[in-house]
Amino acid sequence: MRIVRDLRGFPLAIRLLLVNQLGVNTGFYLLIPYLATHLGDDLGMSAAVVGVVLGVRNLSQQGLFLIGGSAADRLGARGVIIAGCGIRTAGFALFALGDGLPVLLAASVLSGVAGALFNPAVRTYLAQEAGDRKAEAFALFNVFATTGALIGPLLGSLLLLVDFRASALTAAGIFALLTVAQALVLPARKVPPATGSVAADWREAVGNRAFLAFALVMVGMFTLENQLYLLLPAGARQATGWDGAAGLVFLTGTIAGIALQLRITRALQARGTRGRWIATGLVLMGLAFVPPMLVAGTDTPPDGTLDAALRVLPVLTGALLLHLGVMTAQPFVMELIPGFGRQALTGTYFGIFYAVSGVAAALGNAAIGWAMDAAQRHGTHGGAAELLPWVCCLAIGLASAGGVARLQRRGTLPREQAEPVAVAA
Repeated sequence: MRIVRDLRGFPLAIRLLLVNQLGVNTGFYLLIPYLATHLGDDLGMSAAVVGVVLGVRNLSQQGLFLIGGSAADRLGARGVIIAGCGIRTAGFALFALGDGLPVLLAASVLSGVAGALFNPAVRTYLAQEAGDRKAEAFALFNVFATTGALIGPLLGSLLLLVDFRASALTAAGIFALLTVAQALVLPARKVPPATGSVAADWREAVGNRAFLAFALVMVGMFTLENQLYLLLPAGARQATGWDGAAGLVFLTGTIAGIALQLRITRALQARGTRGRWIATGLVLMGLAFVPPMLVAGTDTPPDGTLDAALRVLPVLTGALLLHLGVMTAQPFVMELIPGFGRQALTGTYFGIFYAVSGVAAALGNAAIGWAMDAAQRHGTHGGAAELLPWVCCLAIGLASAGGVARLQRRGTLPREQAEPVAVAA
């Protein structure tokens, strides 16, 4: 298989990190998508309490990305990755062992803190180890992450036939195995001594206007990518009247990612600038929301299987375009981030970037959700209101693409990628 051959061309540390991401997403998605149902239906909690538990997890993760990035710079990415996986093991185990609100809140905090630690640390380690093959490494990273995001819900749905605790304990077991594997296999690297305070590092990164501008214009990528879990599944369900149609959206992206991600990255990295391809990817992501407009607002049930398949086709076309846009842009985005600053602050830059993207995704989802509610309240079949969420996504994609193109014209994007600092094992 081509991916296996490509994987063998990378050092052991990168191979382990890629497999690690497959396990991380498998463990995460076999539990988290079903957590709200467990809290509400199994434990009888109110919607407000469920929202608090889920919100605490998101806040713990998004609010501490900067801490995780700085820890990777100061303590070494390897130790932070191991600590993050170990903490998530404890958090997911608590979901299985406790039903009281204090225990569930503690589990949410631990699982969020874990993500805040290992997400920037994994990307820091990957960027440092990949050298001039950063884009290819991050392309493979996307393949493994996407595959895990598909396997997780499928495995979770099977485990729920037993009960939610089986899902939680399985997820905890996966993270425990990852923790042990990383501790035994992931090479240790000597961390150069820091030359200033953590606050000084943050000021330096935030004061980097080129980087901050790039992070802000890239909020569109994360906002639109999140519609794979909100708007597009809702569109597929509405078009077909079948709840299972949402799974086709994920399946489309997974197949496309496995088949095309590395080929796209390799074909593009030798042609044109990184900024050009990032802007192109964002345009594709925006245009992805045009085909689903053909079936937006469908309120009559399909007339048989063939009619349902024809109705869902524009939505799946949109999902494919969105994934193609992500595959085009994201590896080059990850490749550029270390080039904005000193190598010693790679983790800090990733931490800030993901903190900004997390806030953007939350605000973007809220805005798109409001547009979906407005379309449902005021729309009539074929009316303009029903197109509102789709038009908003199109505008976000085109605006972000325009922002990246402007940064490219002004010469503020890194032209050459910083080479990794030579470190001793």
